[in-house]
Amino acid sequence: MSLTHIDTLLIANRGEIACRVMRTAKAMGITTVAVHSAIDANARHVREADIAIDLGGAKPADSYLRIDALLNAAKASGAQAIHPGYGFLSENAGFARAIEQAGLLFLGPPASAIDAMGSKSAAKALMEAAGVPLVPGYHGEAQDLETFRTAAEVIGYPVLLKATAGGGGKGMKVVERESELAEALASAQREAQSSFGDSRMLVEKYVLKPRHVEIQVFADRHGHCLYLNERDCSIQRRHQKVVEEAPAPGLTPELRRAMGEAAVKAAQAIGYVGAGTVEFLLDERGDFFFMEMNTRLQVEHPVTEAITGLDLVAWQIRVARGEPLPLTQAQVPLLGHAIEVRLYAEDPEHDFLPSTGRLSLYREPAAGPGRRVDTGVAEGDEVSPFYDPMLGKLIAWGDNREEARLRLLAMLSETCVGGVKTNLAFLRRVLAHPAFADAELDTGFIPRHEAQLLPPPGELPAAFWQLAADTFVQSEPLRRKHEDFHSPWASTSGWRAGLPAEIDLHLSCNGVTHKVRASGGARLQDDTLFCRSQLAGDLPQRLHAIRQGDTLYLEWQGDLHAVSQLDPIAAVEASHSHHGGLTAPMNGSIVRVLVEAGQQVEAGTALVVLEAMKMEHSIRAPHAGVVKALYCREGEMVGEGAMLVELEEA
Repeated sequence: MSLTHIDTLLIANRGEIACRVMRTAKAMGITTVAVHSAIDANARHVREADIAIDLGGAKPADSYLRIDALLNAAKASGAQAIHPGYGFLSENAGFARAIEQAGLLFLGPPASAIDAMGSKSAAKALMEAAGVPLVPGYHGEAQDLETFRTAAEVIGYPVLLKATAGGGGKGMKVVERESELAEALASAQREAQSSFGDSRMLVEKYVLKPRHVEIQVFADRHGHCLYLNERDCSIQRRHQKVVEEAPAPGLTPELRRAMGEAAVKAAQAIGYVGAGTVEFLLDERGDFFFMEMNTRLQVEHPVTEAITGLDLVAWQIRVARGEPLPLTQAQVPLLGHAIEVRLYAEDPEHDFLPSTGRLSLYREPAAGPGRRVDTGVAEGDEVSPFYDPMLGKLIAWGDNREEARLRLLAMLSETCVGGVKTNLAFLRRVLAHPAFADAELDTGFIPRHEAQLLPPPGELPAAFWQLAADTFVQSEPLRRKHEDFHSPWASTSGWRAGLPAEIDLHLSCNGVTHKVRASGGARLQDDTLFCRSQLAGDLPQRLHAIRQGDTLYLEWQGDLHAVSQLDPIAAVEASHSHHGGLTAPMNGSIVRVLVEAGQQVEAGTALVVLEAMKMEHSIRAPHAGVVKALYCREGEMVGEGAMLVELEEA
């Protein structure tokens, strides 16, 4: 087989995965082409590409999901190949087929393989015919409510609704009882249609306390296929992975081989080519059940790269060229242990709702042995409501699991993000939890340890406010470095004629305001604060303290808090003009208005459905009452804090 030449590669994606693919392509001497929506014109993947092409629009359906626009971009840039990344069109057989018909190379499997495995229902039917054990469920063509209701009764609650064409937790709902089925099904179908252009669903038994273990497979065009060990992805929130590691803790060589061979058999049965992942549920007895096959590169592929020393994107490019796999199964390395965490712009304290806004602060951990950061953002970038809220991934490798865990904890402690809420402190608590350290893993890990992982926000103590005041005073010369230091008006010493030197500050943090007198009890050096702490035995303690304009980002007990200085007269804010008003928890689009003015509702009734970052969020009545007024309509974009519904309590 003659090799196909690739000197220009178009990446049909955005964010972290686009930047990651570009890194390997450039190292191989390949020109990279970025595509972008109108609002992504200044995004990091655009800045890092050799060529950038505007797709227009903002929502995925108007930009990254437009097959015609992507093919036109490839033609205009002279690209011979297209890498789909993950999400968007990466598992769309029509996209793969259109690329092939255009005479271009698709850095993924044949369209026929995506047809066979891209649909969860078709994949389960195929595995059932091959004798692979399946979780009980319904994977048929009928999509009406009564069919799902009947299937759920046969399977037994709780059940899990899943989009047949989806992934990443989109279009996925757990249903605990029959009364919740209709609303959950309608919402899951809308999410699936919005994210994948396909609203078809399947339903299966919700298995309790399973582990999520997946096998990385790779196949070439010469009939060779192998597995590159496994990953444990059991730490999940909202059915979406947040921590992944390789190899899976406690997996015996015999079980690894059995799962790996089953995955290879599945890939070969459909003529697979390229990188793919076969996902299994693993129970406590060591029995595994096929869930699905993702016919693309996974978000968590870096941990596989870390324990094998391989570059999977380079393998994708070489396989697309027609090269054979460079290793046999017996030659696949398994070196040490790697753990990855996904850094999201989201609010763990409020059910992990996505957070949008400008990254006014973004600092990554220092580079070093066993440390890797894959990111798609930089300081100053905007996090929009239209796309997945993942900012990047932090990956640590060690000779053993504990070394990798401690190294990743150190990386998290060096990471600072401001301007949007993130799951950074939550990730630290997960990795530091004794159960995680002991590898007590299953998909119920987060709910089971919720009290420790998601503690209720407590009141910030006086010591925090004092430290903030002292730091504000010390950082003021840094902010005013262009002013005349010899001028008495630029001085922040607190000096006054005939009176003791003192400075009173009005500080605000997390919606709370305090008046504090600065005392000078801390020392600021660059962005590091040295202060005395009883917790540290009265020894100097190092904390992050970063001044950005009028905002101070101050670390306190693992969390980074944004503190601002207020003018006490100008800071008086008007209370809500609408008593009982319900506001938007984030920027987003109104997809459903479920009530009308004058309607009586019960506590928990869904009033409005808001879509943000390809997920739906229901705004529910906190108490029984009457809808006094509506301030939104379907299809409208709303900002965080915008008034949506006025509800008068009964």
